[in-house]
Amino acid sequence: MPSRKIPRATAKRLPVYYRYLNVLLNANKKRVSSTELSEAVQVDSATIRRDFSYFGELGKRGYGYDVESLLKFFRGILNQDKLTSVALVGVGSLGSALMNYNFHQSTNLRISAAFDPKPELANTIKSGIPVYPASELKKQIKEQQIDAVILTVPGDKSQAVTDELVAAGVHGILNFTPVRLSVPKNVQVQNIDLTNELQTLIYFIETNKVNE
Repeated sequence: MPSRKIPRATAKRLPVYYRYLNVLLNANKKRVSSTELSEAVQVDSATIRRDFSYFGELGKRGYGYDVESLLKFFRGILNQDKLTSVALVGVGSLGSALMNYNFHQSTNLRISAAFDPKPELANTIKSGIPVYPASELKKQIKEQQIDAVILTVPGDKSQAVTDELVAAGVHGILNFTPVRLSVPKNVQVQNIDLTNELQTLIYFIETNKVNE
């Protein structure tokens, strides 16, 4: 990411723009307007222009954005030019499902190591990913220079595991537990609460039914 600080909401939209620009490039599209981009990614054009403005002049008035140049720019911003390894902690049902998902087929991300305290999982291979005993977490995180971790442990274990990850030098945690983690300022946490998202979806479904 650039040294200039941008809003979290903008940062979360960048991968969305990047994916659609890839679609345009594959369709041999040479340029795109903010209006066209808006219709495709369901973000209003004013927001897109504001998001892009954080990075300087990316387009030309009356011309729009050059697809190949914009894609190259976002590839650099999102570090898509190099393979990024992440670890997963907690090889339960959700952890196993995430391990089965091939991130690297469409992105530069891959799960290169998993950790779990269950003896029967230690030193095994699941979905092509080595599973290490929890006791090796610090050692492997440091040796493999892993900076980001997917956390899918039980809630009552999440803070203790997080403390261990921070001590190992991790700077980012994708948190699938219901617990809001306490971390230092230099560690980023992205919370993924599936129950909350589903409840929100149900709320909007019911609200739309009432308004129909």
